[in-house]
Amino acid sequence: MEAPLMNTANEQVGQVDLPDDIFACPVNEALLWEMVRMQQANRRKGTHSTKTRAEVRGGGRKLWRQKGTGRARVGSRRSPLWRGGGAVFGPRHRDYGYTMPKKKRKLALRSALASKARDGELVVLDALELPGIKTKAMARALGALGIDNALIVIPEKDEVIEKSARNLPKVKVLRVDGLNVYDVLCYDKLVLLRGALEKLQERL
Repeated sequence: MEAPLMNTANEQVGQVDLPDDIFACPVNEALLWEMVRMQQANRRKGTHSTKTRAEVRGGGRKLWRQKGTGRARVGSRRSPLWRGGGAVFGPRHRDYGYTMPKKKRKLALRSALASKARDGELVVLDALELPGIKTKAMARALGALGIDNALIVIPEKDEVIEKSARNLPKVKVLRVDGLNVYDVLCYDKLVLLRGALEKLQERL
């Protein structure tokens, strides 16, 4: 499988071979759903919490004597039956995260990349060189490519690219090591630098 190799002036400078086992594999939509669900669960903070009758403020004194009043017996004003009382089975701090087998995670990432290639949403760049850390320079480079919503994948740490894109609301930069299914599917275009493509083959 081949794809055009572009430069930042939106000119084709060659062809690049895309590995078929990554970009031409069948798209497993059920597996993509499962992977996105896992990533969203892992990102949940789980800090919701309610107080039990032992934690709410007040209480301590028995409100009236046990027998002889004609009313129901009661011990504390913080009983769950009373207004201002504790919650019985309310939400508590918890971790929603879980994991999937490594083979399924790799297959899901291959499916996400294959879906971008299949839908014509994959752009392979020869290089992305900017004069300095300038948001305007990044916006100009993407504008020349006709892109305003993209995930840019770079081979390794590059402060110029990463900091130039961080103020663009619909653009995200990830290193190959951090590439994931959720972000691939969230953006309209997937922009792969040539060096990132080579490292991606090693990872998958």
